[in-house]
Amino acid sequence: MKKNIIISMSAALLALYMPSCKKDFLDQKNPNAIELDESFRSPSDVLSAVNGIYQSLRSSNNIGENSGLWTDERSDDTGRNDNQSNAGEPFQFGDFSILPSNTYLKSHWVSLYGTISRANVVLSNIDQVTFSDPAQKQQYIAEAKFLRAVMYFHLVRMWGDVPLVTKQLSYADVPANTFREKEAKVYDQIVADLKDALNSNLPDLQSGTGLGRASKAAINTTLGQVYLTMATTQDQANRATNLNNAKNYLLAAYNVRKFGALITIPYADVFDVTKKATNQEIIWQIVNKQGDPTYSSSIAANNQAKGENINSLVTSSGVGGNVTPDLIKDYEVNDPRMAFSVKFANDPIVKDYFITKFRDASAGASNLGYGGNDWILIRYADVILMLAEVSNYLGDTGGAISYLNMVRARAGMPDYATSLNNAMYASKYPTLRLAILHERRVELAFEHHRWFDLLRTFSTDELVAFFKSKSQANFGIAKLANFSTKDRYFPIPFDEYKLNPDKMYQNPGYK
Repeated sequence: MKKNIIISMSAALLALYMPSCKKDFLDQKNPNAIELDESFRSPSDVLSAVNGIYQSLRSSNNIGENSGLWTDERSDDTGRNDNQSNAGEPFQFGDFSILPSNTYLKSHWVSLYGTISRANVVLSNIDQVTFSDPAQKQQYIAEAKFLRAVMYFHLVRMWGDVPLVTKQLSYADVPANTFREKEAKVYDQIVADLKDALNSNLPDLQSGTGLGRASKAAINTTLGQVYLTMATTQDQANRATNLNNAKNYLLAAYNVRKFGALITIPYADVFDVTKKATNQEIIWQIVNKQGDPTYSSSIAANNQAKGENINSLVTSSGVGGNVTPDLIKDYEVNDPRMAFSVKFANDPIVKDYFITKFRDASAGASNLGYGGNDWILIRYADVILMLAEVSNYLGDTGGAISYLNMVRARAGMPDYATSLNNAMYASKYPTLRLAILHERRVELAFEHHRWFDLLRTFSTDELVAFFKSKSQANFGIAKLANFSTKDRYFPIPFDEYKLNPDKMYQNPGYK
């Protein structure tokens, strides 16, 4: 039996794809239609479609290990000094010269909405399937809503107002749905989806064969981050309420952990390929399979610089995962996280720092670089530092410092009070807010959090001043002078804008 699931894109795109890994889901007959009577007949069909939502996260254009172009390279952590490759389009992100016609930007937009469309197809059709176990249906709905919310959270932070679609669309539906919705309404939908997902039978934490799937800890963490982001970037009239909500949800995630103090989990163990299945700090990850050409990780090999072998058995001919001098200079003296996360390549051709945080130089990964690294989307150090951030904003200085010290203690660094006696530390991080931002930077480096942390910590004008205050010498050929208020958001991809210039209006500063 052929199962044809071809999904209309969100209001903005009309991307089509198959929400399943099953071979028969790849047999297309009509690229503009979905045969519901054949596609959703049994719970196993629904499971295949839900698995397809997760599968879409693996795309290099989505939120997985290869999404640093839209996050870390947009920040002050990583970049590239080659402004010629691929017509210079990747370079535009770190150079703050991005154009609406950038094809990498469009690919990211399409991929995020593609995941949303997969979730919408599941949610629009699940009721026609008979489940002998109602809890199973509830689980699939919760997973689809969680993943849809995660995608919209990425979209709204990157673009601001975005098309908001919560049902499967036909081609006839598209014109009426091609418009940008205000940020506040998008956030309302994100919160609603996450709360619905939380009110389910999902486990507190996943384990075994469930690794990589949604859990209540992952949902609570995401809700906490959403409320924290709303408190710092949205309507300030609700700031206190949003901060308290953020604290409550983050605490809910923290309180179901299966370890005692963070210091009991060595930093290096979090990224150890041999310990990934049992590491209790990881809350949610994209699971990869070592040695598998399709489902392995490429991050260790991709980050390796010429003349080096610390990451992978692959022989590299390039610069690897380039690191800005700005980040290198932000590590404190003797911070072991620096020695673990970066290394200086001393090759006759490549003399620069490169990323070493993600390694798999084992025989199982081979010299083809088929690594077993899972991509960590949420871990407990992130939760703890967000709790520090929230507590500080709520005026609980003692609580904020306590959370901050948990992470510093695990790293073997002096506590906050002691660090303030260091003139350099006190000068660089004169406020607790900046100390927490610094700690997030060095603790979570290259895990694709930094750009979002900057957006959450600074107003647009503050962000411009922050970048303008940095040394151009620490950014290579990428021009800090290009940074302006326009860079708070990405431009709407040109192909989307031209669909309806009035309703798909461009972000300020872009043409």
